[in-house]
Amino acid sequence: MSIREVQEALYKNPSSRMINACQNDPRQGVQRLAVKLVKDQEAQVLEQARIQQLLVEENKLWKQGFLLLAGVDEAGRGPLAGPVVAGACILPANFNLPGLNDSKMLTESKREKLFTQIRSQAIDFAIGSAEPAEIDALNILQATKLAMKRAIEGCTVRPHYLLIDALNLPNVHLPQLPLVGGDRLSASIAAASILAKVTRDRLMVQLHTLYPEYGFSKNKGYGTSEHLQALKQFGPCPLHRRSFAPVNQRTSIG
Repeated sequence: MSIREVQEALYKNPSSRMINACQNDPRQGVQRLAVKLVKDQEAQVLEQARIQQLLVEENKLWKQGFLLLAGVDEAGRGPLAGPVVAGACILPANFNLPGLNDSKMLTESKREKLFTQIRSQAIDFAIGSAEPAEIDALNILQATKLAMKRAIEGCTVRPHYLLIDALNLPNVHLPQLPLVGGDRLSASIAAASILAKVTRDRLMVQLHTLYPEYGFSKNKGYGTSEHLQALKQFGPCPLHRRSFAPVNQRTSIG
């Protein structure tokens, strides 16, 4: 068999007998194929174990009969401009999302890939947001809770239970569990964090075309040195959160 034929056979039937034969093949190219496959298998086992760790809370609730669990998380509490965005996501028990993690732990390209996969595999999901004027009127914590409430209410499928990153939502009449650092502890919350983060990032790129001087496509509204310099030069725009100190200290332009 040629090396290409060995490769096709090996990945079609990666049995221990086939791997052992390749490891003992005199051709270095075949031996490298066996080494790579073994490493891939080991990595897959580790990834499956990591995902299972992200399902500890879900498994507890599934066993109690709460079959539809919605993870809830937000993106954008810290920026000086733009909305705070929340995601709610109900995953099936048999999802296949390699690399699923807290959105902050992922590269942009990996978030984008998982964003598409989550939307495709989720039983249901929805996005909610609170605008800068609402943030200024309510404060960022209450506006975050409002965005989360809107995301939950946007779901077509009513969840049986909520897994929420850190917060409790007293105005949402569903059983719920706040988990501090939940986007690193729960697969459902991690999925919601990715939906919220990618949605908000895309929105800030779009809003950049309205106010390009602030660099929203790069800083996503966060207080980078370039953003602060633009605030100093141009003052706040309608997307800025006037109640945030770095914005409030600048002269308003409208």
